[in-house]
Amino acid sequence: MDKAIKSKFSLRKRPTSEKLVDASFKNIVVAMASMVAIVLFSIFAVVYYESTESISRYGLRFLFSSAWNPVTDEYGAFTAIYGTLFTSIASLLIAIPLGVGTAIFITENIIPKYIRNVIGIMVELLAAIPSVVLGLWAVFIMEPFIRPFLNIIYELFGFIPFFGTQPLGAGMMPAILILVVMILPIITSISKDSLNQVPSKLRQAAYGIGASRWTTIFKVIIPAAISGITGGVLLALGRAMGETMAVTMIIGNSNNFSWSIFAPSYTISSMLANQFGEADGSQVSSLMYAALILMILTLLVNVFAQWIVKRLSLKYQ
Repeated sequence: MDKAIKSKFSLRKRPTSEKLVDASFKNIVVAMASMVAIVLFSIFAVVYYESTESISRYGLRFLFSSAWNPVTDEYGAFTAIYGTLFTSIASLLIAIPLGVGTAIFITENIIPKYIRNVIGIMVELLAAIPSVVLGLWAVFIMEPFIRPFLNIIYELFGFIPFFGTQPLGAGMMPAILILVVMILPIITSISKDSLNQVPSKLRQAAYGIGASRWTTIFKVIIPAAISGITGGVLLALGRAMGETMAVTMIIGNSNNFSWSIFAPSYTISSMLANQFGEADGSQVSSLMYAALILMILTLLVNVFAQWIVKRLSLKYQ
């Protein structure tokens, strides 16, 4: 009896063909996964190689000089670096409360469910709009609409360097606002998913001890979902730093440095888009140097995002 049971449930011997299929599948998956790292390293290596001329010529001075003159062959990326960092961080500061607030509004039972679903769909559709379309909307609709308000701010606070340039059209402030529109769906979608993953038992426990809805949201729900929300925010920051077309159309594309948020400026992406097609000689190397800086900045943002998400996940696990 025992022998019959053992023979019935004994492991069947795998044929050689099946083992070969499994081994082949494993090797294919490893090769495909390795291709991602190979492509990334290849891009970095090519950009670095093409920028070695400018690196050896300017060194770190390239980071702190705003000169960009192909005639005298003098280049510096300070204006573009400042424009990239300032527009990205400023747009993030505006988009965080809007995005997280919208996510809370969608996930909580504040309004009927069908209205929340419509709002969620509209946010997702906003992310599907091409950046060039958003750029055209910013040029022909958004910027003329906000210009009177910017002029009022200039008249009242023009003595402050940040508002010291009269708004006359394209500039850094319209670029900030269009970036808010572009990164808002990212923050909202990821925050909504993070809030939905919070166990309902936490919410019910908070209500059980007498906490109000807003106390529960700010003291229980958001801290429990903070790692996902932070990851979405930093992902949006990386998107804002690398955005090209819409920003190029509305930022003004001026390499003259100014502290004013109403003045035309540059970002690294817009500088590359504008000048790479007509560049030659050392200008190509300088543009590659700027591209290398942008790659390093986005890499640092991604590494920091992974680190902060891991720390917050451990804290609230």
